[in-house]
Amino acid sequence: MNGNTFYLAFEPPLMVWIQSLFGDAGLYIGSFFTLLGENFFLVAILVFLYWCYDKKVGRDIGVAIAVAIVWNPLVKNIALRRRPYMDHPEIKCLKAPTTTEADVNDIAAQGYSFPSGHSTNSACVYGYFPFIFKSKLFKVFAVLLPFLIGLSRVMLGVHYPTDVIVGWLMGYGISFLVYFLQKRIKNTNIFHLIIFIISCAGLFYCRTEDYFTCLGVMGGLFLAIPFEERFVNFSSTRKPLLAVLRVAGGLGLFLLLSWLFKLIFFEASMTSGTMPALCVRAARYLVVVFIMLGIYPILFAPVENKLSKLFKKKAQAS
Repeated sequence: MNGNTFYLAFEPPLMVWIQSLFGDAGLYIGSFFTLLGENFFLVAILVFLYWCYDKKVGRDIGVAIAVAIVWNPLVKNIALRRRPYMDHPEIKCLKAPTTTEADVNDIAAQGYSFPSGHSTNSACVYGYFPFIFKSKLFKVFAVLLPFLIGLSRVMLGVHYPTDVIVGWLMGYGISFLVYFLQKRIKNTNIFHLIIFIISCAGLFYCRTEDYFTCLGVMGGLFLAIPFEERFVNFSSTRKPLLAVLRVAGGLGLFLLLSWLFKLIFFEASMTSGTMPALCVRAARYLVVVFIMLGIYPILFAPVENKLSKLFKKKAQAS
């Protein structure tokens, strides 16, 4: 996996200038804003909205982010663009693009550069907010946060400016497209099936873990939505204590499931890069997401009812 090198003439000098402008503080500033575009942070927003704030809002944003995280590697595996610091010694890599466990020059581990996944995902999620929340503040967030996240990726030396610009366009485009189609296609199952079939195109040429991970996430989400609607149908909650319990319980469940999968499958077999290993990886995330979003909410009503009765008894006793 050597990748391709291509860039516009202004990009390396601009990146060097940005890094010199921020100096040593660039690592800390860039790392902070990069965090706001990390998949786990965006997923945390999603599950909070889905489990607590408003189930439908969480579902709608979940579909948009699922499309973004899958379609981004679809493009990456066509462009195969190398990271800027790999070809320009004057550009510093201030932080590993994806994992600190591998060498920053290991493109198989660090992934391709074009387009920026952080820029795509943040523009998609934060760009979806104004469709739901009518406050002007969310319109500001929809522009400001993706801009700062994209700038942080350039500042850290892990993306060319064109990676970021195309990532923004892709993220905002997916956000608008999904919102537009959700309003016009009444049969959500057919809509999700069409998206999933299109997304499976990567099975013919993608050989990176991010694609198979995200395809599994998408599959789990699309199976969980109709399952929850038919067999669970939990209610959202705005009560802070219940919201904390739901999120904390979900985090604990995720850690438990991750541990169980490591017992069932050898870690080396899931990270070997072979097609069977990649398919196992996709299946693993499909099952985890389905359990988290489809089955886990079954516990909400009985557990919360017992807690409510317990609190009432304590209140009466006091």
